[in-house]
Amino acid sequence: MRYVLFVCTHNAGRSQIAQAFFERYAPEDLRAESAGQAPAEAIWPNVIEAMREVGIDLSERRPKKIDVEMQLHADWAVTLNCSDTCPYVPGVVEEWEVEDPAGKTIDEVRLIRDDVEKRVRKLIDEGADAIRADRTAHSRRLEHLLPPLVEEFESTKPGADIRACADAILARFHDAPVRSYVEVLAYREARECLREEKCAALV
Repeated sequence: MRYVLFVCTHNAGRSQIAQAFFERYAPEDLRAESAGQAPAEAIWPNVIEAMREVGIDLSERRPKKIDVEMQLHADWAVTLNCSDTCPYVPGVVEEWEVEDPAGKTIDEVRLIRDDVEKRVRKLIDEGADAIRADRTAHSRRLEHLLPPLVEEFESTKPGADIRACADAILARFHDAPVRSYVEVLAYREARECLREEKCAALV
């Protein structure tokens, strides 16, 4: 399973539209979330109306503030013209220049909706394999995991074996529903494995 995170400032228009279309078109192994740095109280009414026209009901969804768990969960991220207000997101980050639908007429929102839909379909059609294959988020977690393991085991294990063990164990958590605990759990398992004469993760 891979997760794509759509981020805009208020999570009340662009990122909600992108998430909804991604959920409509993406294969089952690719999931979407959306959030904003300064979430609004509700999704913009003109966005709800425009999406209802294409058979998607956003009336029950609520804007969410991006948090650490969402950032750790993301394998791929798309920021929608949120400039300096968008927070750091791990993994690959794409920037889409998309107008904010807040305060726009329904005709203008329809154009924004259609633009986002095209971008989402292109991301899925041309980028699904890249999203599945990308190891950026994995590599960054591995970078955090390795230093304490090397410090503890470098006198008894080759560096290549320490890295291979940590890499193999971390990979087991790719589908973990809560990724804020992944590094802690992987570190614990790697330590236990490396204490053995031969790490079972490398067998």
